[in-house]
Amino acid sequence: MEELVVIDGSGHRFGRLASRVAKMLLEGKRVVVLNADRIVITGTKSAALERYQKLLDRKWYSSIEKVQISNPRRPDRVFWQAVKRMLPKKKALGEEALSRLRVYVGIPSEFAKCRTLRIPDAEHRSNISRSGKLVKSITLGELLVLIGGRVTAQGSPEGPE
Repeated sequence: MEELVVIDGSGHRFGRLASRVAKMLLEGKRVVVLNADRIVITGTKSAALERYQKLLDRKWYSSIEKVQISNPRRPDRVFWQAVKRMLPKKKALGEEALSRLRVYVGIPSEFAKCRTLRIPDAEHRSNISRSGKLVKSITLGELLVLIGGRVTAQGSPEGPE
């Protein structure tokens, strides 16, 4: 039986959390990430918006008739794709590891009473850096609302994929 790790994503930094989750998946653990809309992206709002907009504008053509690209606008899918990009692509190990990942916006009833894990080195503890500078940040949910995705108050995702 695989070990189940339930992580509350609220207050964690996006990239650091994604890399720790990818490592856990490669170790054979089943990972569930809750509150994906509250994961923090550091930097100014305009810089984060510009980076994600650049990803949305990119396209590749696999045929003349149809553009083939998937740009998620839901926080759970954005985080899932970030972890996917950190796993081996051409090996069965990466595909198998990704099948053990579940990401949710909010907290589903089946995990409401579970004990959640906090990852200390991925937490966004303060808006002041060690050098004394102000670290601006935006949550993943706020960023995707600016892009055009919607997240309801109950935590269930809505809007275009």
